[in-house]
Amino acid sequence: MTEYRNFIDRRRVSVPTWYDGKRAREVLDAYNSGSGSGLAADPFVAQSIVPAGTGATRDFSYIAPDLPELIPANCVGCMECVQNCPDSAIFGKVVPPGTLEQELAGVSDAAERELLRAQYVQTTKYFDAFEKKRAKDADAPAGGLFTIAIDPTKCKGCGECVPVCGDHDALKMVKKTGENLPRYFDLWNFYQQLPSTPKAYINPKVVVDIMLRDDAILYLGGGGSCMGCGEASVIRQTLAATSERVGENFGIVASTGCNTVFGATYPYNPFLVPWTNSLFENSPTVAMGIRAFWDAQGHKDRQLWVVGGDGAMLDIGFQALSRLLTSGMNIKVLILDTQVYSNTGGQTSTATFIGQEAKMSAHGKVVMGKTERRKEIGQIAMMHPHVYVAQTVGAMSGHFYKSVLGALDFDGPAVVNVYTTCQPEHGVADDRSYDQARMAVESRAFPLFIYDPTKGRTLKQRLTLQGNPSMNRNWAEKKGRDGVERTTTFVDWARTEARFAKHFDREGNPSESLLRSQADRLENWWQLQELAGIKNLDLED
Repeated sequence: MTEYRNFIDRRRVSVPTWYDGKRAREVLDAYNSGSGSGLAADPFVAQSIVPAGTGATRDFSYIAPDLPELIPANCVGCMECVQNCPDSAIFGKVVPPGTLEQELAGVSDAAERELLRAQYVQTTKYFDAFEKKRAKDADAPAGGLFTIAIDPTKCKGCGECVPVCGDHDALKMVKKTGENLPRYFDLWNFYQQLPSTPKAYINPKVVVDIMLRDDAILYLGGGGSCMGCGEASVIRQTLAATSERVGENFGIVASTGCNTVFGATYPYNPFLVPWTNSLFENSPTVAMGIRAFWDAQGHKDRQLWVVGGDGAMLDIGFQALSRLLTSGMNIKVLILDTQVYSNTGGQTSTATFIGQEAKMSAHGKVVMGKTERRKEIGQIAMMHPHVYVAQTVGAMSGHFYKSVLGALDFDGPAVVNVYTTCQPEHGVADDRSYDQARMAVESRAFPLFIYDPTKGRTLKQRLTLQGNPSMNRNWAEKKGRDGVERTTTFVDWARTEARFAKHFDREGNPSESLLRSQADRLENWWQLQELAGIKNLDLED
């Protein structure tokens, strides 16, 4: 078996100072040879510790039926596909033209050389803008060539990158064959040989550029998440944002849930960040203990994330979360809000919408799914003293990074509640996580907001709804590609998810129960508008 350290080196990721390559090789070799029971019963094994980054060795190339193909001429370097890939299978890089030619010189086959060269293109963002600066300043860096590379060993073929690319049409899914798969490996291997993106091309003011930095990739892929998993994308983005602020100087306390299952499918750990998993309901309590210990040891500069789903944070662990928020401790909480207990087969949580069908809330003639209203953890968290609160989606990168970086900069407890699509439980296609998250915002199912106690004395000063479309209206309005302006309601969003499918008759009319759910969403939106001091023009008419 290829040494684990070689995998890490080839990925050009920043190896943490606490990295133990010897132990990782022992665990992986034992697993792959079937001799796992022969591992020495030392404290490492006794504590069920999975070495960092071992997910880098996992190979999905023989499983996924499809792969994304780059159409270089259409790529604009927006980095959205890199941001939203749930499996760390898509990477972006900027290469100076001279460096590219130098590396290409080592490729003997002319046809292969041209194929590789065609992958690296001039974009306005990384080439034209730099050349314009260079025309005024000869010492400025030359324009760089940009590329998107796909790691065929990590891609599960979900296809989410294609709709994320949107109107650019720079990616398309193709069937994997014995002929094209070797070409993918050739492209990937050449990409890895190239040096890292020079710092000059990484604009700290453009948040999506964070993932051009090798040391920001702290989730390596190889996790056991479902195809297109909404949670995995958000975790990747959160780790990248945290590395921007504190480097590797942070840790994670995870609640039992999907994130811990797909993050520790033995022996494959996709994280390069130290993390621990406690019981479902008490991760905030464990985090408080770690924070107190770190502070006592003089490590107040370390950041600590608590990660859990809506079941862990809104239901069984709500009391522990509330205690954490009241403590004033510098701990950050990431809630992966799927509106169901995904890890236990999709049973309802208090974050579930009225009418949603889920286990323990079946849809029938008498009871049409869940009857209770959704608990709003955002508003509840805001009512705790001096707590930073944000509600966001990974699909809106600008708002997402602003939310997470704001939480990290806040001196005290912070909550970032993120809607994360659960494809299998909600009946959503594998490639729809990005689109569903954006539509959840547009339909008022999951409004965006940031509440920062440092912004002023009043709720109006502290709370902003910036990022939501049509902030002073009931429903979002936007023009489609055909130029026609359309309104997006909660019912429109519900129509796209199988969890609400039984609420529509043969003519597509929504049930009374679903209309009640829509009224609940509208009332929640009105409350946020009132708190933020925004006049609703529809209510004044």
